[in-house]
Amino acid sequence: MPDPSAERDAAEAESAFAHPAVVPDATAAYGEHPDQVIDFYAPRDGRERAPLVVVLHGGAWRAPYDRQHITPFADFLARRGFAVANVEYRRGGELPQQRGTDPVAGRWPETFDDVAAAMDLLPGLVREALPGADSRRTVVTGHSAGGHLALWASARHVLTPDSPWYLADAPPLRGIVALAPIADFAVADELDVCSGAAVQLLGGRARFDERRPYADPAMLLPTGIATVIVQGRTDIVVPQAVAEAYTEAAAKAGETVGLTLLEDVGHFPLIDPAADACAVAAEEIAQLAW
Repeated sequence: MPDPSAERDAAEAESAFAHPAVVPDATAAYGEHPDQVIDFYAPRDGRERAPLVVVLHGGAWRAPYDRQHITPFADFLARRGFAVANVEYRRGGELPQQRGTDPVAGRWPETFDDVAAAMDLLPGLVREALPGADSRRTVVTGHSAGGHLALWASARHVLTPDSPWYLADAPPLRGIVALAPIADFAVADELDVCSGAAVQLLGGRARFDERRPYADPAMLLPTGIATVIVQGRTDIVVPQAVAEAYTEAAAKAGETVGLTLLEDVGHFPLIDPAADACAVAAEEIAQLAW
């Protein structure tokens, strides 16, 4: 008997990935590695001083999934009047560890090195690539694993000073909109989200507990930065329980995190320009940016 939830997820994924990649208006490097690049999209309405949306793509931090699949979403935001920076970063190994398994998720510490460097260098790169953008009104968004990175990028000032990614002050952001993020690593591990991706990202089971305080958004609270999570109730890739665990952790830390739950929506409609859920995500970004 076919699993209707799996069939629905497959159909939603097919729709989201059916859009052709959108060529950026400019690309800038923030490092020497080929994956250390940012694509820029100018607001399609020619608006001056447009808010800047930083996009971090998902794909379980695994190499087969790069920024190309989220370029239609970046273009969707540009058509709504935003300046957009679509960040690439180093991901896990290109080949499976064993035949029949998923590629390794992420690289420690390179994945985090890259996101930190991209965020730190972004204001200068934006001035060159999109001089009309207003980086004082920056919102960071990300989908799935990219949602994790968006939350993490906003929490570097909560890290202990011994971390190489520590910031003395909170980043100057208008807010974070995390789309179905892998936001709580303990719950993600319990649910085996993306075939153990969170454990792989931190270097394996032996390093998981040691490295979680440096990488798990649920352990880096409160941030003091306005944060909203948009989550589909029928998401079987990153289930609703992961987002709820993060919002509960935030509440215990004295911080309110908005949680927008969408009925009859799975994982991929949040970045699919053909889906109503994508417009909801864009509206949440607009609420913070404007």
